[in-house]
Amino acid sequence: MITKVVIHGYRKFRHFSVDPDPTMNIIIGDNEAGKSTLLEAIALALSGRIDGRWANDELNPYWFNARDVRDYFAAYAQNPKTPTPSISIELYLDSNDPDVQRMRGIHNSLRNDCPGTKLEVVRNPDYDEEFAAYMADPNRPNVLPTEYFEATWKDFNDIPLRRRPTALGLSVIDSRTIRSKSGVDYHTREILSSFLEPKERAAISVAHRKSRYEMTTSVLNSLNDKIREGSEALHDAPIGLTMDQSARASWESGVVPQVGEVPFVMAGQGQQASIKVALAMKRRAESARTVLIEEPETNLAYSRLQKLLNRVEVLAGESQQLFITTHSSFVLNRLGLNKLICLHGDATSRLTDLGDGTVSYFKHLSGYDTLRLVLASRLVLVEGPSDEMIFKRGYFDKYRKYPESDGIDVISMNGITFKRALELCARLDRDVVALQDNDGTPAAEIIGELSEYTSEIRQIYVGVSTLGKTLEPQLIQVNGVEKMRKILGLRAQDNPETWMPNHKTEGALRILQSQETVVMPPYIQQAIEHFA
Repeated sequence: MITKVVIHGYRKFRHFSVDPDPTMNIIIGDNEAGKSTLLEAIALALSGRIDGRWANDELNPYWFNARDVRDYFAAYAQNPKTPTPSISIELYLDSNDPDVQRMRGIHNSLRNDCPGTKLEVVRNPDYDEEFAAYMADPNRPNVLPTEYFEATWKDFNDIPLRRRPTALGLSVIDSRTIRSKSGVDYHTREILSSFLEPKERAAISVAHRKSRYEMTTSVLNSLNDKIREGSEALHDAPIGLTMDQSARASWESGVVPQVGEVPFVMAGQGQQASIKVALAMKRRAESARTVLIEEPETNLAYSRLQKLLNRVEVLAGESQQLFITTHSSFVLNRLGLNKLICLHGDATSRLTDLGDGTVSYFKHLSGYDTLRLVLASRLVLVEGPSDEMIFKRGYFDKYRKYPESDGIDVISMNGITFKRALELCARLDRDVVALQDNDGTPAAEIIGELSEYTSEIRQIYVGVSTLGKTLEPQLIQVNGVEKMRKILGLRAQDNPETWMPNHKTEGALRILQSQETVVMPPYIQQAIEHFA
């Protein structure tokens, strides 16, 4: 099990660390936040490979943190002895498996005495002269020459690793890039191969070689007779065709999985993703201790996604640690908000202390757009779409721009209780305002019930009971009936007091678009001024 991930200088991350949950980790964040990078880093430090190729073979300038590189070139101009950028990815492990305990040591950035693996990329001293010549070139680009760098993969005992230890089994599923020319991608082939014992693998290999030999001596034999006729003049030895028996023609490159009677590569992408997840999580525990899943919702219809997540929940166990990236609120809600890791720069937000009741609440309302709540740094919670439009109109009147322009997300609760949403915002320390009708209940009582989730940056504003129980009568009270009729564009015979409750959303839209001056009820004015 991975207890800590520490990353320095790798792509998005300058100085990053996170303590994963031992069973499931749901990784979210804005676009370009580093979700895929985190999974890629874990795979690199566990296997020394990326997409099946050794790290040294894939090493390129874009692996290095862009800010580190810019700072280096700026500092080098002043001091050529400035240390070159480097990359370090460390995985701290907790396992009693002897295979893992052999990797125990203190050769890590935290000097912890524990087992672990690390992948480092540093400048290779064998190329000091070439690197110096590159840096002295006045026409060189500000790009690191990675040809002069080297990736090393070691354990915390500082011993080089040549292969991934069996106890660090890894499965990688990326549902965004399923297809491959060879019929099945590297990660899927690794998953399928893990089901075979060594003797079974050897038996298949022998049978495969025998079938290729038989094809050479039967079908190709007559064709070779024709080729030999007249070819003696071209070469001393006879020319013919034979089935390749080299390692390039191993059975793994020719045998592909199938779904029913259809080859795997011809199945739908959603079906491929589901199958890969199921295969990865049904492997022998020692073959898949860590499972990395990229965006399981990709290419899946709602019902198929439900089935896939059911399978993940059923198959997930203590023997496997899952890391799942997602852009889907449904995935986040369904698998549990308490397993969330929210990325923002080198920092993370966790919800490990979220109440069980709230976790269960969102699981049962898995269609709610919880990601908006989690990702927004400043937000306004309103009861419904009419409140949302009225707040936006009031905000625009005061600041001459809509709240979205200031990075404020106005979210309609659509039946979600304020208590659950505010608990979530409190755990993430979000800047939030909640707007609520009094519905005949004293404002102090409503605010008091939610006081454990409020603070200087989290406030609840409730409509004044003397102006009305809901938003519509409060708008009429502060603007007057005649003015409200003009704002709404009603006929003389239409009464706003009866029209508005029956046309809540339409009325709010007319107020939002009206050219007339609109006075906002006190609680909405307070919410608007909260963001001053």
